[in-house]
Amino acid sequence: MGKYSSKINKIRTFALSLIFIGFIVMYGGIFFRTSPVIMTIFMLVGFLFIIASTIVYFWIGMLSTKTIQVVCPNCGKHTKMLGRVDMCMYCREPLTLDRDLEGKEFDETYNKKKL
Repeated sequence: MGKYSSKINKIRTFALSLIFIGFIVMYGGIFFRTSPVIMTIFMLVGFLFIIASTIVYFWIGMLSTKTIQVVCPNCGKHTKMLGRVDMCMYCREPLTLDRDLEGKEFDETYNKKKL
């Protein structure tokens, strides 16, 4: 089984990486101190990355309030589930609420809509 994590944690990690990318781009603007136009462009692009991170954090926060909370059978902690299958946020135990998927090998493709 590959390395999986819960969907909420994946999205939060993506938002955190947007913040770091924004700071790196902004610091990249320091190399162009002699050209205020290029430095300003780097600062604005970095700022846009940070704004995008804020939007993603807001979106996952709103999504997180609508998720189903379950108790993990392995660690006993409350965790949130998105979709048909997900992982425990703490111990990475595969979780499902779908009776048809119980006992099957964990696969993230179960969350995709079938056409």
